[in-house]
Amino acid sequence: MHFKLFILVMATVWVLGGCAGMSETQRGTAQGSAIGAGTGALIGAIAGKGKGAAIGAAAGAGVGAAAGYLWSKKMEEQKKQMEEATAGTDVQVTQTEDNRLKLEIPSDISFDTNHAEIKPNMQPVLDSFANSLMNNPNAMVTIIGHTDNSGSDAINNPLSVNRAASTRDYLVSRGVALERISIDGRGSYEPVASNDTPENRAKNRRVEIFVFEL
Repeated sequence: MHFKLFILVMATVWVLGGCAGMSETQRGTAQGSAIGAGTGALIGAIAGKGKGAAIGAAAGAGVGAAAGYLWSKKMEEQKKQMEEATAGTDVQVTQTEDNRLKLEIPSDISFDTNHAEIKPNMQPVLDSFANSLMNNPNAMVTIIGHTDNSGSDAINNPLSVNRAASTRDYLVSRGVALERISIDGRGSYEPVASNDTPENRAKNRRVEIFVFEL
């Protein structure tokens, strides 16, 4: 039994380390499921006795994998608050498969082309978001910047990071602790639409904000 648990833990570590090339949502789902599976297996093993231990571990792993991150009452309250704050805009507010709150902010209210300064239309959304984070001190944030495929990687990659950094800095200026926020930029490598029209390129110029509780 201990050997089986060892194999499961090693598989979990492998999943956590093998997420390169995935989108942020796919990576979060894999990592959340792996963490949940490992935790669930341990709980199942402890709860199981004798011959039932392996069955308990397998059942615990299944429950853990399905859970991913924690989706608490405060997370649900944050989702409702952001849905209200973004009503009438093109900002998409969703709950991901691995129980993260996701805000997808398109370019028409976030950033001008080739710029990383936040537009005035984006500020009320971020103000409400900062307030929701202050009401949920256990929540952590990941901000991902994206561009379309216009221009070179030498331009797009730092631009996507700078957009994420501008979003982070604005939240910090509204009282959110810096250590709660991580940022990344994906340049043009994770489009949500083909880059064949101006409208589709605008969809790809975006910021994605993920909120999660461990």
